[in-house]
Amino acid sequence: MNEPIDFIEMKIPAKPDYISVIRLTISGIANRMGFSYEDIEDLKVALSEAVTNAVHHAYDDNKGKDVTIGFAIFKDRLEIIVTDHGKGFEGHNNTNSMKTKPFNNLSSVEELREGGVGLFLIEALMDKVSIDNDTGGVVISMIKHLVRDEVGHSDNTFSTSETK
Repeated sequence: MNEPIDFIEMKIPAKPDYISVIRLTISGIANRMGFSYEDIEDLKVALSEAVTNAVHHAYDDNKGKDVTIGFAIFKDRLEIIVTDHGKGFEGHNNTNSMKTKPFNNLSSVEELREGGVGLFLIEALMDKVSIDNDTGGVVISMIKHLVRDEVGHSDNTFSTSETK
């Protein structure tokens, strides 16, 4: 796979106060890359959900804990990695790569586990999402492809190395 044009890494305290900083950062990066307004909004929501999950669920005591966000900028896509070193998803400690799934088999919203809606939303807004829960924390990797010419664009396929 090709190398990114640029890589930006940020480390924030695991506190809700800093989620707005991350939203501003992704907005600036995506705008500079040429993403549409709608895609920038999708990126902001997906990243906010990923960071919110880390802030609220990774650590029992957030004092001195942090969340790392990496932005790999490519010519045709943005790859975002959100990493925490807290506790993983309960019941999934031995899963190397967990795929979020639609919750269509549930009879009510109450059956969703905490954080489940956020993960589903991330999956819906991004082109590719993977979750690694076997690293002494959780790593959420997300890809959003840059579509510069939407008129007449009908190729919705991914290369074999980037298939959902």
